Amino acid sequence: MGRIKKKGESGNAKNYITRTHAVKKLQISLPDFRKLCIWKGIFPREPRNRKKASKSATSSTTFYYSKDIQYLLHEPLLQKFREQKVLEKKISRALGRGDVGDASRLERNAARPEKTGKPRYTLDNVIRERYPTFVDALRDLDDCLSMLFLFANLPSTSTVPAKMIARCERLCLEFQHYLIVSQSLRKSFLSIKGIYYQATIQGEDILWLVPYKFNQRVVGDVDFRIMGTFVEFYMTLLGFVNFRLYTSVGLKYPPKFDQAKDEQAGELGAFQLEGTATAISDEAPAQLTNGEAEAGPDPKTQAEVNKLIKEMRDVDVDGERVETAVDEDEAATNAIDKFEPAAPGGDILPQPSYSGNEPDSLFANCTFYLSRETPRQPLEFILRSFGCKRIGWDAVLGEGAYTTDERDPSITHQIVDRPVIQATMEEGGDGEDNQTSQKLEANQRMPGRTYVQPQWVWDSINDSELKRPDLYAPGAQLPPHLSPFVQSTQGAYDPTVPLEEQQTEGEALEDSEEEVDEDEADEDGDEELDDTLAVKRIKGVADGMDIAQSDDEENEGDDTFGGFSEDEKAADGDDANGSEDDEQAIELQYQRELEAELTGKPIKQTPSNSQSKAKVEAKKRLAKQAKEEAEELERAKGMLSKKKRKLFEQMQYTNNKKSAEDQKLREKRRKLEKQKGKVKV
Repeated sequence: MGRIKKKGESGNAKNYITRTHAVKKLQISLPDFRKLCIWKGIFPREPRNRKKASKSATSSTTFYYSKDIQYLLHEPLLQKFREQKVLEKKISRALGRGDVGDASRLERNAARPEKTGKPRYTLDNVIRERYPTFVDALRDLDDCLSMLFLFANLPSTSTVPAKMIARCERLCLEFQHYLIVSQSLRKSFLSIKGIYYQATIQGEDILWLVPYKFNQRVVGDVDFRIMGTFVEFYMTLLGFVNFRLYTSVGLKYPPKFDQAKDEQAGELGAFQLEGTATAISDEAPAQLTNGEAEAGPDPKTQAEVNKLIKEMRDVDVDGERVETAVDEDEAATNAIDKFEPAAPGGDILPQPSYSGNEPDSLFANCTFYLSRETPRQPLEFILRSFGCKRIGWDAVLGEGAYTTDERDPSITHQIVDRPVIQATMEEGGDGEDNQTSQKLEANQRMPGRTYVQPQWVWDSINDSELKRPDLYAPGAQLPPHLSPFVQSTQGAYDPTVPLEEQQTEGEALEDSEEEVDEDEADEDGDEELDDTLAVKRIKGVADGMDIAQSDDEENEGDDTFGGFSEDEKAADGDDANGSEDDEQAIELQYQRELEAELTGKPIKQTPSNSQSKAKVEAKKRLAKQAKEEAEELERAKGMLSKKKRKLFEQMQYTNNKKSAEDQKLREKRRKLEKQKGKVKV
C-alpha cells in the first residue's frame, strides 16, 4: 500500500508561503521584512492555483517561495534587526519602571544614525552577494543613478533627511568626475522628464535620467519609506562602484572635498582629485632590480647590435623604390569598409568614416562663457567630459569658474538663452527692464566671439562634430532636437532623411496634384475680385448653351437604332473607363474658352497634355500593381495553415499600422515644409 499524502506537505502548499507566515517565521516586523526583501532581491510570486497554495480558509494575497524565506533565515542583517528590537524593548521597560538612568545608558549604547551618525548595519555583504562581478554591478547601474540624482534634487523633509540628500549629491558628483576624467560620456538628450545621459564604461552602456534644477514639490501620495529603502541600497552600491572606477584610473577614493566651496555652489569644483604615482607619471615603469645596482648593457653586444642596424639601413635604392611603389598602391586601394545589410530590409549598421575631430577632445580648443540664464550644471559637465578645460560663468552661478569677466578676450564661445531685442529708449527715461531678454546695442557684442544657444552643445556631442553656429544663433529658429537613442530601421520614417527619398510614388503624385490645385486656387482668388459680374453673365450664358446642347442631344437620341451585340458592349465597357478622363479634360477646356471669350481675357494656361497623361498613366499603373500584389498575397495565404495564416494576419496588421503612422508623419512634415516655403516667398 502506498504512502498516504497529507494535505499541505507537497505541491503548491509546500513550495509557497504567505507573507504573514514568512514574517512569523523570521520573527521580525513587517517594515523590516519589506526592507530585507528589497535588499536581497526577493519579490512576491504568483502560484498557479492560489487555493491549493493557501493553507488557511481566507484568501491570501501575497505569496513567496519557501526556499527564498529559508534563505533569509541565514542573513546576518536578520540578527541586527532582532538586536535592535530587543534593545527597544529594554528601553521601553526601563522607562515603564521609572528607571531613567538605565534607559539613558541603553540609549547611549543604541545606534541612532540621526543623532550619532553611526549606521545600525552595513549592506556590504548584500552587495557582494547580489553582484559577484563588477560587470554585473555596471549592468544594474541605470536605476541606481536615476534614483540618486532624483533624491539629490529633492528638498529635505521629515521623510527625506538632509544627510541622505547630501550623500546622494556627493556620490553623484564623484561619479561625474570619473566620467570627466575617463571621458566615458557618449550622448545626451533633452526631454520633458529631464536630461538623459549615456556613458560607456568597460563596454557597458549606462543610461540614466537627471531632473532639471527646478524647485521640487514633495507630494504626500508617494511612500518615501519604500523609496528610502532603495536609496539606502543604491548609495552603498554606487560607493562600491565609484571606488572601483577611481582605482582603475589611478585616482584616490574618496577625493578631497572642500566644504566651503560646496556651500558657495561649487559642486564639481568642490572636489580635488588626487592620483597615485603610477597614474600621474606617463613614462614607462622602471624595471625592478630587487635591490641590486642597475647594470648597463655589455659593450661588445651593443656594438654588434649597432652594426646590424647599420646594415639593415643600407638598403639598395632600387629595392627601396619598389617597396614605396607597392606601399602607394596599397594605400590607394585602402578604403573604409562599408557594412551593408545582407538581405533587403535588414538592420542598417552605423558606417565608419574618416573624422578629423576626436569626440573626446571636441571642445578642447574652445573657451566657453555661460550666461546666467543657461543651465550651468549640465553644460559644465558635458563640456568638461568632451575636453573643455576653460569654462567661465557669471559670479552669481557659483564658485569654480575659469573667469567671471564676460569681456575676457580669451573667450571663444558664449552660450546664451535669451531672446534678442533691441534696447528701446522712451522719452523721459529708459526702456522697460526685462531680465529675461538680452538688450543689445552696437557695441555690446564682443568681436570674434561665437554666440550660440544651449542646444548647440547637445547636438554637437550627439553628432560627434561641431555644428554650424549660425543655425543656433540667438533668436534663430532651432533645428529639431532628435533623440540619439532611436535607431533607424528599414522602411520607417526618418526625420534626418529628405522627404523625397522616403515618400512612396503614390504620395509623390498626390503631392504634385495638390500643388497644381493650390496654384490654380490662388490664381482664381486673385481674379475673383475683378470678375464677379462677368462670372454671373458667364453662368447665365453657359446655362443657356447647356440647354441648347441638351436639346440637340435629345434629338440625336431619337435617331439611335436597336442595339449592339454582347461582344461590342464588352468592348465599349473596356474603353469607357479610358475615355472618361479625356471627356472631362475637353469639357474643362471648353468652359475656360467660353469664360475667356466673354471676359475678354486670355485663356488660362493649363498644364501640358503630356504631363497630365503621364500622371494618369502612373496612377493606373500603381493601381494595377497594387491589385496584382493583393491577389498574389491572397493566393499565398491560401497555401498556409490556419494557425500560420492568423499569425501572418497579425504581422500584417502591425506593419500596416506602422506604415499608417509613418504616412501621417510624412504628411505633417510636408505641410510644415510648404508653410515654410510660403513664408519665405
